[in-house]
Amino acid sequence: MKKPLKIVVLAKQVPDTRNVGKDAMTPEGTVNRAALPAIFNPEDLNALEAALRLKDAVEGSTVHILTMGPQRAADIIRDAMFRGADGGYLLSDRKFAGSDTLATSYALSCALRRIAPDLIVAGRQAIDGDTAQVGPQVAEKLGLPQVTYAEEVLEIREGSLVVKRRLEHGVETVECPLPAVVTVNASAAECRPRNAKRVMKYKYALAGSEIAAAAGSPAAERAAATPYLQIVEWAAADVDPDETQLGLQGSPTKVKKIENVVFAVKEAKRLTAADAEIESLMVELIASHTLG
Repeated sequence: MKKPLKIVVLAKQVPDTRNVGKDAMTPEGTVNRAALPAIFNPEDLNALEAALRLKDAVEGSTVHILTMGPQRAADIIRDAMFRGADGGYLLSDRKFAGSDTLATSYALSCALRRIAPDLIVAGRQAIDGDTAQVGPQVAEKLGLPQVTYAEEVLEIREGSLVVKRRLEHGVETVECPLPAVVTVNASAAECRPRNAKRVMKYKYALAGSEIAAAAGSPAAERAAATPYLQIVEWAAADVDPDETQLGLQGSPTKVKKIENVVFAVKEAKRLTAADAEIESLMVELIASHTLG
């Protein structure tokens, strides 16, 4: 019987970049998250599915979400619990505001030292930054081996995992010792849907600040009295960081300029399904080097 795994999934609530408007950025050059709809970062859902499959395969294993953000970021922890996660940790403090990838990975690594998981799983990158830096930076800060571009965990061995990586020109199979950090591609299995029974069980799960904000309400009293409905919430002081490495002051990345790119149609052609018209268009596109 294999030893149960303590798995933490790094997840991020991101602005839905399909609905970006003029208020998307603040004057300081950071994303104005309050002005945009928030969603579960897509590749983090792939990572969650990979973690849940490991939980299913190794009896006694647990999966928890770790996310950093404002109070509303607890929504993705609840979402993960509906899909099979056991709970989560919310890092929430104004001191984290404005963090770039370096400051974010530092704060997460501080929390992970306290949690001490056997395996850390994360999506390859977040859609609001597209850097793919946080997972590898966390591994570096914790001194752990890492497997990036993971598509599937092929085998669970005592003290290691065998992982298939999806690379640009093919696949690679590697074995990685535990504890480790694994980042997961969008080509990995899609996350399982929310389970109706789990939705009913965990829909009243609340983080500490949510319980305090709703003090006296039936939902807050229920969560306060029921351990499995309590989402752990930590402020900066709870993870013992060097505060000079948090937030804007710990973020060397500076936005110097922002431009809105608008694609304008100069001319349009309406074609029928006639072979001659389609052939004429193909000749034109090849001549202009749009194709070929």
